[in-house]
Amino acid sequence: MHPRSAPPPLAEIRDVRVDYGDTRAVTDIDLDIAAGALTVIVGANGSGKSTLIEVLAGVRTVTAGSVRVDARARAFVPQRTAVAERLPLTVRDVVVVGAWGRVGPFRRLDPPARMAVDDALRRLDIATLDRRPFSALSGGQRQRALLAQGLARGADLLLLDEPTTALDAASAALIRRAIGEETARGTGVVCVSHDDRLIAEADVVVRMDAGRIVDQKSEQKSEKPRSPEAAALLRGGE
Repeated sequence: MHPRSAPPPLAEIRDVRVDYGDTRAVTDIDLDIAAGALTVIVGANGSGKSTLIEVLAGVRTVTAGSVRVDARARAFVPQRTAVAERLPLTVRDVVVVGAWGRVGPFRRLDPPARMAVDDALRRLDIATLDRRPFSALSGGQRQRALLAQGLARGADLLLLDEPTTALDAASAALIRRAIGEETARGTGVVCVSHDDRLIAEADVVVRMDAGRIVDQKSEQKSEKPRSPEAAALLRGGE
């Protein structure tokens, strides 16, 4: 039997550098992202973690190098502190914005898109808050609403910047559960995080320091369900 080659990565970064004026934010970045795997980026503040995830999200222009993303759709969920707390929207409105990725901006949602919104609200346990103003939510509830927006998009690549930082235990647990559900269905999930529990659940841990990847480890967890694509890519083929 011929060896089976690993599937191509969902996203691929090669020799990427990002400069902010005269300041080099990240450099010499090489990284593959597998479908159905959780990749957690760790490192000290200012090490380049958020810049790297913004590159993957397509919201940060690279100075040099190449970025290839094969995902049909990407969803980027920033830290809740990066989103205006006084948005004049209800919780449902916030989540509906994610579903626009299915039907187009400002268009009426079709039944599958409405179902995706309802499902995302339910999974993050905020369905009963859907008519409440976003500004009236607690910090944990706001972060759950933002993640629900990302889930409603139905993306192949889900990018999260510090999704559980400074949250209550219940909100953090709901978010970790949703992340696990997404990888199990084949979504590639990339998180910037200091959450020890989330790091322990990762398939790949990428450590950054001074704008460079200084360590990258694939974690073998036989008890964690993975998509076949993720398992093959993380093994490097069988």
